[in-house]
Amino acid sequence: MDAEFDYVVVGAGTAGCLLANRLSRDPNVTVLLLEAGGRDNYHWIHIPVGYLYCIANPRTDWCFSTDAEPGLNGRSLAYPRGKVLGGCSSINGMIYMRGQARDYDLWRQKGCVGWGWDDVLPYFRRSEDYFAGADEMHGAGGEWRVEEMRVHWDILDAFQAAAEAAGIPRTRDFNRGSNEGSSYFKVNQRGGVRVNSSKAFLRPAAGRKNLKVETGAHARRLLIENLTARGVEFVQGDTKRTVRARREVILAAGSVGSPHLLELSGVGPGTVLQEAGIPVVLDRPEVGENLQDHLQLRLAYKVSGIRTLNEQASRLFGKMAIGLEYLLKRSGPMAMAPSQLGIFTRSSPSYDTPNLQYHIQPLSLEKFGDAVHPFPAFTASVCNLRPESRGSIHAQSADFRKQPAIRPNYLSSETDRLVAADSIKLTRHIVDQAPLKPYKPEEFKPGPDYRTEQDLVRAAGEIGTTIFHPVGTCRMGPDPDSVVDEKLNVRGIAGLRIADASIMPNITSGNTNTPTLMIAEKAADMILAGR
Repeated sequence: MDAEFDYVVVGAGTAGCLLANRLSRDPNVTVLLLEAGGRDNYHWIHIPVGYLYCIANPRTDWCFSTDAEPGLNGRSLAYPRGKVLGGCSSINGMIYMRGQARDYDLWRQKGCVGWGWDDVLPYFRRSEDYFAGADEMHGAGGEWRVEEMRVHWDILDAFQAAAEAAGIPRTRDFNRGSNEGSSYFKVNQRGGVRVNSSKAFLRPAAGRKNLKVETGAHARRLLIENLTARGVEFVQGDTKRTVRARREVILAAGSVGSPHLLELSGVGPGTVLQEAGIPVVLDRPEVGENLQDHLQLRLAYKVSGIRTLNEQASRLFGKMAIGLEYLLKRSGPMAMAPSQLGIFTRSSPSYDTPNLQYHIQPLSLEKFGDAVHPFPAFTASVCNLRPESRGSIHAQSADFRKQPAIRPNYLSSETDRLVAADSIKLTRHIVDQAPLKPYKPEEFKPGPDYRTEQDLVRAAGEIGTTIFHPVGTCRMGPDPDSVVDEKLNVRGIAGLRIADASIMPNITSGNTNTPTLMIAEKAADMILAGR
């Protein structure tokens, strides 16, 4: 290629698609968007239940895996990340969730000026198209469509009633600064079809002559001269290409891709780079550190006398009926997000705001991608929203095609182990309430034999898995050790920014896709203001 653009954006995921749209609005600047994956023209991307066919599919997923995790009893986990236009927004659970006002106020209190709740709320509202219209908390007319679920289940209503009996109130909206309570999730769909960031932001910009999108373009390294980012070297098929950036290179490759590309370019912990055989350009010890993720504990219960998805989805005629309903009405199980009912609550009264999130599903299976169980059951998945455990993502080799070492370090904190045990106890307390008793719930994962504190921690290690929310590996902060400053400039390298979930100092209290979109929206403003 050997071409020049004003801005080169690496990664056409949630953040990259929005950045490409916003930066190319000015016809006087040129923008190149690089994506290692392909076009988002795979039908399963757009049918909501299609996440089952997109995760662990090399057409749409990087198919990463973690190292063996001591806190998970030595298990390695699949670690899905979107590898397609739209990135993770093409394969995720479509849940619209901002987190809590407390999350962003904590960023501000840590010195990240301009990142408090009142600062970021306008950026959430700017891109939003909320089904109920605009108010002081929601926007309308933006690209990011938010709608109500198109399906309800009696078993989920019973669980919600049981949660209320256990003292957890109902709420209508998780996205007003406090997400405490129970409600059906709002989703990024339009009429029962997924809305990903490619559809929302790239398609409206497709006719702009100053925007170029390259797919199948796997970034190999940044071109850094005199501690200034000058461009990107990437590979398409068997061809190595380079592109120059007149103004800035912007990394939007996510919490795995952005630190990995920095390290491949010689920016990262010196010892890690030397072990991987990568020449050190700039020793930055925190690159790839501070990894945070939500570990979900998937408790499963057999029931009787009430319908679940297991019965219908495990039979041929049931599957045919599901397909026909979606074809005719864009509703039913094929329009379902992976989780429908959400609950935010506390594992103990000592927490000022909810520190747990539930994703309740009218089905059960061993893991995503497996067939459902042949008996009626539901799953109550619960995660610790603010884990203390910290992990890392680091290059293992100078070969850009080799995945980095992903070490989430789950349950390495004593507090996290206590919260995990308390989460299982709380779930059992909810299930034991009167509204669920007529359906005779019987716990089979992890099982009733796990009772002592030690048993429950061991159970958490057996049933715990990622809920796909890695953040923090290129931490933002005012201190000189942080990877990026409050304007998302990479410290020590001019002309280089990062605008994705990797910059979060602390993980948000909920699903991380929409906060990533907010980060990109704010980044676009700062980039354009810098011109």
